[in-house]
Amino acid sequence: MSDQTADRKHQTRSRANPGGMDVLTVLGADVRPIRERKPAWFKVPPPGGETYRELKKLIKEENLNTVCAEAACPNIGECWSRGTATFMILGDTCTRRCGFCNVNSGKPTWNDPLEPARVARSIAKMGLRHAVITSVDRDDLPDYGAGIWAKTIREVRRQAPKCKVEVLTPDFRGQEMPLAKVLAERPDVFNHNVETVPRLYEIARRGSTWERSNRVLRVAKEFGGDEVATKSGMMVGLGERFDEVVDALGTLRESGVQIITIGQYLRPTERHLPVVRYWHPDEFKAVEEAGYALGFDHIASGPLVRSSYHADEHIAQAEPGVGPLAAAATA
Repeated sequence: MSDQTADRKHQTRSRANPGGMDVLTVLGADVRPIRERKPAWFKVPPPGGETYRELKKLIKEENLNTVCAEAACPNIGECWSRGTATFMILGDTCTRRCGFCNVNSGKPTWNDPLEPARVARSIAKMGLRHAVITSVDRDDLPDYGAGIWAKTIREVRRQAPKCKVEVLTPDFRGQEMPLAKVLAERPDVFNHNVETVPRLYEIARRGSTWERSNRVLRVAKEFGGDEVATKSGMMVGLGERFDEVVDALGTLRESGVQIITIGQYLRPTERHLPVVRYWHPDEFKAVEEAGYALGFDHIASGPLVRSSYHADEHIAQAEPGVGPLAAAATA
């Protein structure tokens, strides 16, 4: 065995130790254990109710994926009971492995060309006034999935013309042509989450960069103009400082971002990045006030806030929901 082989370090693609690095050198050794009693403000009722069951049945019948289920969102009961869900296109397997994310990671093997029509049909059946669509990263595709994105927006416009469309996209590797293809369909809201502060990108979003994500948002605003509202989301709990969060918000505002969501990171499994601390609701209120002082149009900030949480309240709505699920949710 050569000296070079003997000195070679084992590298792992574990979410908790991206690239084989020891994340505690960045996060610090004082992290929260995976099994502990969480603060009282994280308690939510279990999912249930007629609207929840109807939506779950519809999603299963259409063979659709939702980020609500794939990412184990704590708000799934509330949102589905309101008759809202975030549809996830381009399959359920992501080509990246972010340290915080609970979506499957690996090499995608299948893509359904009829998926845009099925998603749009479900949105029309639900009678939504605001639909949120997201996707896994598809770095394996020549256009990173932008073509399917465009077709999905087009189908929703055709089958549910009164529904506002919010897209939560990946970064398309920073390429402008895929981004332009999506923006050409003029979604009502373009959302791309930066997720965390620049200092923590190496461990939380390995495979991406803060600069790239910020540029995606800036270019999206340039392409979309006043027709498209731009939005981003962050999570806290990985050891970021309050001033780092505010500085990041300032940069996003300079890039034209209008809407911000800020929520607490909750560790899905022991194979994911650990939580450093839980932010108190008062801290979320303080960062919300700081954000409004920077000039954002709308900010949703709280322990259980996620990108799509009450997304229909983030922009003005001209139409109420009209379908049976929407009617049940407002009854």
